[in-house]
Amino acid sequence: MIVERLLRVGRNVAALEKAQAFYGEVLGFAAVGPAVEDPALARLLGVERLNILRMRLAAQEIELSECFPAGAAYPAGANANDLWFQHLALVTRDIAASHAKLQLHGVAAISQGGPVQLPAGAGGVIAYKFRDPEGHPLEFLQFPKSAGKPDGYDHSAISVSDVGASRAFYGALGLRLDARQINQGAEQDALDGLGNVAVDVLALAPPVASPHVELLCYRRPLGARLDYQPADLCADRLVFKTGEGGLSLRRDPDGHIVLLDGR
Repeated sequence: MIVERLLRVGRNVAALEKAQAFYGEVLGFAAVGPAVEDPALARLLGVERLNILRMRLAAQEIELSECFPAGAAYPAGANANDLWFQHLALVTRDIAASHAKLQLHGVAAISQGGPVQLPAGAGGVIAYKFRDPEGHPLEFLQFPKSAGKPDGYDHSAISVSDVGASRAFYGALGLRLDARQINQGAEQDALDGLGNVAVDVLALAPPVASPHVELLCYRRPLGARLDYQPADLCADRLVFKTGEGGLSLRRDPDGHIVLLDGR
C-alpha cells in the first residue's frame, strides 16, 4: 500500500484535559473541535473506548488520545536513543523565547545547557529537546532564515536499530529518502543529553508534501528496546492518508506504530 501524506501524529495521554492545557497554553496548539470517541481506533488499540482530541499548530495536526483502560505510563529514565523514542519537532521563530517559556512552566529538559546550535553539516539549526508533563519527547527547531520553513511541526523522528530494515519498511509505503547525514560531536551530545553520540539521520518524505519522518539510528550509544502495547503512553502513531478505505495498523521493524487511514 502506498500512502499519500502524513496526516498527523497520534499520542496517547493519561489525562486529556491536562494534555490539552499543556499543548495549548505552552506550545501554542489550538483544539480542532471538541473531544470525541473513535470506536474503530479503540478496537485497533485494544481498548474498550477512547476519547480523542485533535489539535492544530499552523497547518499541522496532532491527535491526543485518552484510552480506557489506560496503557502503561511513559518509561522512567528513557533516553533519546531508546528504540521506543519518538519526538515531534516544532518549528519556532525565536527559540530563546520558546525555551524561556518552557522554563517558566518547569518543563523537563532532555538537552543539556539550553538550545544547541548544530554545525552546518548537521543542518545548521538551533535545537532543543524536552518532555511534556507525561514524559513524551518534543523538540523545538529554529531554522536559518534562508530555509523558509513553514510554521507547525517539521517532522516526527523515531529511533531505529537497523537503517536498511526501516528504509525498506517505509519505502514500501512510498516514502523516499530525502536527506542523510551522520550527527556527532559535542553539540549532538548536548542536544540528546547523552555522551559520545554518533547517529545516522535519514529524512524520509511522503509522496505529497507534508511533515516528514526522520529515522535516528544510533551507532553509539546503543539504546534499550521495549515491548510496548498500542495503548501505552510511549506508543505514538504516524497517521498516514491512504487512498483505500478503512483504518489499519502496522508496526515497523522496531515496533513503532503506523496507522493507515483511508476514512
